[in-house]
Parts: sequence; structure tokens; C-alpha cells
Amino acid sequence: MSFHSTAAQLASLAAEGGEHSGNHESLSAYLTGGGALFVLLLLLWITTRFNRDR
Repeated sequence: MSFHSTAAQLASLAAEGGEHSGNHESLSAYLTGGGALFVLLLLLWITTRFNRDR
């Protein structure tokens, strides 16, 4: 199976979303982005705590 045929199949599956195509109504982009930013900053803080020179 080539990359092109796989991409074409995925594109056709995405187009068959039907009546539920588009963004989910209960997901806020700002809430999702803010949560992701918080998690990444938390991981960065944890990494720097473990990476101290002793």
C-alpha cells in the first residue's frame, strides 16, 4: 500500500464525517490550548528540577 493511496483513503474517510463534521461543540480551543500549555510548562518545570547539577 503506497503513501498516496493511504492518504487518499484517509481523506475519503474524513470527508464521510456526515452530519457531525466540524468542531465538537463542547471543546473550547482556548481551554484545550491553555491546558496543553499548562501541561508542557509543568513537564518543563519537573524536568529542570531533576536536571540540577549536584
